[in-house]
Amino acid sequence: MCNSPFSLHGSHLAPFLYFHTGKMLANIVFWIFVGCTAINCGYAVFLFRRIFKLRPAGPCVAIRLQQCVSVIICARNEATNLKENLPLVLKQEFKEYEVIVVNDHSTDDTSAVLRMLQSEYPHLKVINQTNDQLPSGKKAALAAGVAASTSEFLVFTDADCAPAGPNWLVFMADPMFRGKDIVAGYSGYIQQPGMLNTFIGWETMHTFLQYATYCVAGIPYMAVGRNMACTKAVFLDASRSRIWSRLPSGDDDLLVREAANGNNMTIVSHPGAFTMSSPVRDWKSYRAQKQRHLSTGKYYKPIPRFLLGVYSGSHAAVWLGFLVLLGTQWYAWALALMYFRCMLHWSCWFNAAARVGARSLIKFFPFADFAWMLYNFALSPYVFFKNKTTWK
Repeated sequence: MCNSPFSLHGSHLAPFLYFHTGKMLANIVFWIFVGCTAINCGYAVFLFRRIFKLRPAGPCVAIRLQQCVSVIICARNEATNLKENLPLVLKQEFKEYEVIVVNDHSTDDTSAVLRMLQSEYPHLKVINQTNDQLPSGKKAALAAGVAASTSEFLVFTDADCAPAGPNWLVFMADPMFRGKDIVAGYSGYIQQPGMLNTFIGWETMHTFLQYATYCVAGIPYMAVGRNMACTKAVFLDASRSRIWSRLPSGDDDLLVREAANGNNMTIVSHPGAFTMSSPVRDWKSYRAQKQRHLSTGKYYKPIPRFLLGVYSGSHAAVWLGFLVLLGTQWYAWALALMYFRCMLHWSCWFNAAARVGARSLIKFFPFADFAWMLYNFALSPYVFFKNKTTWK
């Protein structure tokens, strides 16, 4: 039988089909890469570059001297952290304020540490929720702390957080005196050696860049409960919503969801307003922590939830497309577009890192950029998982 070059079994047609099929697939991947790169760059241009507009405003000293503020800390088995960090909260340069620590069913020396500090600091108020008949969990502890507060202005932090300095409370409370209902600050982690710590530092900075610029754009969607403030009226309104009781924690994001808008929430980016804490030390603990944090994402409002999903999806598609195109005829275009995209995003990251005192992360941007794709593949599914029933 004649072996025609047009036969499917011919020796000439198979390489021809293979070559043109591969070329066609490369073209498809290239144009998907171009589209996703454009989308990803759009986030840098229209959202993240707003970080340059964020100004670390100073406090209004004349007003703050006439106001009272309640600082609320919920603690469970935090004896060591309270002994180290609580004195820093109790020594703020503020005329009139109270610190309320809710001891939520602790089984360590938390009660003893709080009694010792109470004897030294009269403005420390302790609520011991140790009776098994009392409700347990972060939400219940917060409710008890707010109910015991005497001020209409509330500032929240955690037992494992240390304020940046003696004016931390001034910076966090001042926007409320100026008329804002919700104040979101930055809460970072102490920099330590190791790949995990480096990524945690970058991811924390990157999260700040997102929620800060979304807020500036009038689309607030989250705050960090380790360093935030709100009026008592806003907290009580949010806690009465139907969605509030669905999670044992997530109070920060749910409060923003229920009460924040483009006018009543602000970001405080002054270094004096930061808090710092020690990061987890192993990947297992980090995964558990992020599982708890990410599970709140399903409760964001539709617009920020959509925008966040498109951003992470386009980011992953850009990196995957780039890696594939390096082995095709489009490699030069892929390199050029990726360079442009990285410079655009990294300029925003540079500003955010400098703003939060994390310039040492700058040299790790390429690693962190790629690692965030892996992070999303590994952890984003937790957004759809059932929420954990405990907060500790």
